[in-house]
Amino acid sequence: MLVLGIESSCDETGLALYDSDLGLLTQALHSQVALHADYGGVVPELASRDHVRKITPLTHRVLSDAGKTLEDLDAIAYTAGPGLMGALLVGASFAKSLAWSLNIPALGIHHMEAHLLAPLINRGSNDLGLPFVALLVSGGHTQLVHVRGLGDYDILGESVDDAAGEAFDKTAKLLGLGYPGGPKIAAEAERGNAKRFRFPRPMTDRPGLNFSFSGLKTYALNTVQSLAPLTQQDIADVSSAFEIAAVDTLVIKCRRAIEQTGAKQLIIAGGVSANQRLRAELEEKLAAEVVYAPLDLCTDNGAMIAYAGALRLQTGARENLSIHTRPRWPMTELTPI
Repeated sequence: MLVLGIESSCDETGLALYDSDLGLLTQALHSQVALHADYGGVVPELASRDHVRKITPLTHRVLSDAGKTLEDLDAIAYTAGPGLMGALLVGASFAKSLAWSLNIPALGIHHMEAHLLAPLINRGSNDLGLPFVALLVSGGHTQLVHVRGLGDYDILGESVDDAAGEAFDKTAKLLGLGYPGGPKIAAEAERGNAKRFRFPRPMTDRPGLNFSFSGLKTYALNTVQSLAPLTQQDIADVSSAFEIAAVDTLVIKCRRAIEQTGAKQLIIAGGVSANQRLRAELEEKLAAEVVYAPLDLCTDNGAMIAYAGALRLQTGARENLSIHTRPRWPMTELTPI
């Protein structure tokens, strides 16, 4: 089965072709980072308009790169939620219209389930033992999920306020580092003095697996204000303290989740999973195998949508041609595969 995957939930337009027999054939990604950089975050209207401009040429590109035509497609998978409503509608409308013209099925995919499955694209599901724990950590979400089966999810904990990636972005903005914040803070932290400041590890002094990053962001704000005007070394030292605290918080909660469930594997996915300190700390401190996607599949991409779509389509999942997106969509409402 040859599936075209379409990702348009936020500020990246991702297209990919996945063959259920041959694996991932090709993918293309357009990032809107430069478009939104001056605003310090994603502007929904600008994001939607840019998806409209890029989705057709990117479709032609992945087909050409794979030596395929539209007539070779067996199905289309698209991100139906969660995400920005306007951005989601661009991908959904394009997918449903193209599927109707080709008389093939189009299936809406949950964005976070696709992230969860991304590390499996190059490994195959038989290489991972179920159940396992997944840490989904990005600009919009921070969740710990107990995966009993594909599509059978139990949310163990999630952020009660800012997501981890959002906290990175906001702290980077405080430091004048620009958007997106995660990679910029990580780069500054490499030359920072890790012992100069110690930031709090929110909600780690109490039971439970929920997260909170707004207090950590506020602590960073107060520190920055106390130092003003900032030197370059101040920026590096605050970046280091913030990154260490955020990573420690995630690692502590992951360790608790592994102990609570008895799982032998942790899958980590989402944009923040590309953070090298987080990967190293998880591998060192968890009594479980840590599995993560290649760096090019950590952030939003069409490959994960195509793969998740192929898995569900092969089990007979189908939907009608009505266009239905869900900017808010709990993973617990998904049908098990």
